[in-house]
Order: sequence, then structure tokens, then C-alpha cells
Amino acid sequence: MVVSPVSPILCFFSIYIPSFASPIAPHTNLSLSLVLVLSPLYTSLPFMGAIDVAAIAKTEGESMVKREEERMGEAEYMKGVRHLCDTGVTKVPNRYILPAPDRPHIVRCGDSTNSHNLKLPIIDLSLLHTPKRAMALEALSMACKEYGFFQVVNHGIPSEVIEDMIDVSKRFFGMPYDEREKYMSSDLRSPVRYGTSFNQIKDRVFCWRDFLKLSCQPLESVLPFWPSSPADMREKTSAYANGMKSLFKELMSAILESLGVSMNALSEFDDGSHLMVVNCFPPCPEPNLTLGMPPHSDYGFLTLLLQDQVAGLQVQYKDEWVTIDPVPGAFVVNIGDHLEIFSNGIYKSILHRVLVNSLQNRISIASLHSMPVEKVISPAAELVSESSPKRYMDTDFTTFLKYISSTEFKKKNFLESRKLTRTMDQTTEGQLC
Repeated sequence: MVVSPVSPILCFFSIYIPSFASPIAPHTNLSLSLVLVLSPLYTSLPFMGAIDVAAIAKTEGESMVKREEERMGEAEYMKGVRHLCDTGVTKVPNRYILPAPDRPHIVRCGDSTNSHNLKLPIIDLSLLHTPKRAMALEALSMACKEYGFFQVVNHGIPSEVIEDMIDVSKRFFGMPYDEREKYMSSDLRSPVRYGTSFNQIKDRVFCWRDFLKLSCQPLESVLPFWPSSPADMREKTSAYANGMKSLFKELMSAILESLGVSMNALSEFDDGSHLMVVNCFPPCPEPNLTLGMPPHSDYGFLTLLLQDQVAGLQVQYKDEWVTIDPVPGAFVVNIGDHLEIFSNGIYKSILHRVLVNSLQNRISIASLHSMPVEKVISPAAELVSESSPKRYMDTDFTTFLKYISSTEFKKKNFLESRKLTRTMDQTTEGQLC
């Protein structure tokens, strides 16, 4: 039906009244009467052009269906990528597709690496206990300054502890969704939290990742909240967490020495924050359209990363994205924002991201370490001078949580918010670079 010209009032009656009128003749007469009554009104209005009422109704119906599909799709996405893959998805949903400039450049379909692979410095920790300690400290300092990333070998963590952690992680993500769903929470302070993407509440584009976040401090207090399935989850994971805590303290002792600062800070880490993030990156049908994790830096002092033998981690080195090849039995270590602040910018946290691939499931376990959550982080006094002024505002974990709760956390935007500017040879606190 085409009516021209027409008013919005007539459109209302023409569309809705006949739907009431069809079963009963008097209602039909009423609708016709109303059209006749309104005819002089709408013909006198300066409303130009023709409106296809049937087309409008069809468009409105399609829009409602689309909105309902989007709502249902959004609910499915909140269940995680593992669940999405279990439904047999063959294309990446729009919710996960990055803008073209942010997409990874993958050489061939299904390949999670590219032609630019980086051999990170490998630090042999056994040398710290030999006459070659000074040489090992120099290599460590160079790695922290030049790359912000390095790998450690001969670290003392038994191979069976490492293998058990990878195995139990795979079994956790292999459980039915109903089992994993028990640990879903939007509370950033929860001792156990299962979720998806990077920040599923704030992310405009979702990431191809599911995660299990476990607070590890104090271990004896939080352990009862951890997943009880698989049956050996708590046993295997707590053994791994204890190993990571010891390795972190050994590394921090060496880093403090390499910076030439007091060892007093080392005791602060005894009760320091320790968060373990178990990541699952399922096979992706179109890995060139999305990422497992977007470019970001880590908030703490150090992150110790265990990878299975599937490549995916990339770091930004000399303005290019380069893939880190996994080294069997090694841990990847990277500088966090807190250590950049503590070192007054001598050691810098580096942007990194995660690629996905179409062929293999990838598991990684990140252990993020810092000082106690109530501790204020500031540049070490020994590293601040007239020639090297304070470059960062003091910060704490509460500030970080407030920041990521209020905005989309990406790249190094939190650290940038803590930087200071210098004007007329004076440091002004609170002004952002």
C-alpha cells in the first residue's frame, strides 16, 4: 500500500487499527471512518514524498529480529570462546572482529607466527650462584633495558611441576561449560574468577580468549575458593604457585642488585600480591581478524609466563611486532608497570599481545607479582636525583583497579596516566604526558 502524501498520525492508524479490525466488522468500519476523518488533515500537511507502509513495517520487524539476535549473541559471547567453539562456530562473529588497522598480519591461514621471530635473551639463573654472578647480572640488566623481556633457564622449578600445571589447565578448560560457569564473576577482587576476552565489561571488541584468574596471596586463605574440579586442580596449581613465588623473589633480588638499590624492598615481596592467570586460546576459524589478547603492558613488577609449545606471544620491538618462540622448560619474564615506576624508567614495561591460530589450542599461565596491594609504589630513592628527577606519580593497586573499572584498559594507558611532566625545570605532579 502506498499513500502519498501522508502524515505520521495516519500511518499509526493505518498500520495498527486494521490489526484490531479484522475479526469484527464494526471495527473495520471504525478504522475506515477514522481514515476519512483524518484525510483532510493529512492532505493539508506539507509532507512530501511517498511512504511505503508495508516496507516500514517490514524494516521495523527486521530491526527487532536483528536486535534480538544481537542480544542473544551477546549472551553467548559472555559464556566465552571455549563455549562458542563447542557450538561449532565456523566464522568469527562480528563482536570479535578488530578494526582493519588493529588486525594481525598472518602469513598464511592458520599460522600463528610470522617471518619476524625474536630470540629473547636467555638468562641462566644457575650462574647467579657461581663466580660468574656479575656476568649474569650484566646480562639481566641489558635484557631489562633493551627488551623488557627475557627467558630464564636452570630456574629450579621441577619439570613435573611444569608439566602438571599445563595438563591440569587443559583439563579445566576441557570441562563442560556448566562446570566452568560456577566461577564466573565480575568482581575484580574475587579470589577466583572465570571470564573471557580481556575485560568483558568494557571491551568494545572481544578477544579470542578465556581465562581463569586465581589470587595466590595468602595461599592458605584463598585455596578453598579455587576450583575443586578437576580433582587435582588445587594440588597441582598450588605446587606451581609456590614455585613461582620463589622464582620471582630470586629474580627480584638479582634485579634490585642490578639497579644498585637497597635490598630492603625485597622483604616487601614476602606478602606481596600474586595473581595467576590461566589462559586458553581455542582454535580460531579466521585468526587474521582477531587477537587472543590486545596490545597491553602488565601492571605489576614482574610477570612469569609458562607457555605450551604453541607460539602466539608477540612483543613490540623497535616498532615491530615479533613472535617469541617457546623454549622448552623456560619461563618468559617481562617487566611490569610497577617496576618501570620503581626503576624510575630505567627498566621499561613493553607492549605485548597474543595471536591465535586456526589449528591448535594454546595454553599459557601467567604469574603476576608485585608488592602488597595496600603498598604505595614510587621510584626508588637511590634512582631519583637532580639529573634524574622523579618521572612517575606514586600509585597503588586500588588506583589501578579504579582505572581499569572506569575505562577500556589497553596499551600502556594506565602507566601513561601516572607519568609526570617537567616544566621550567620543575616537576609537576599530576599532569599527564
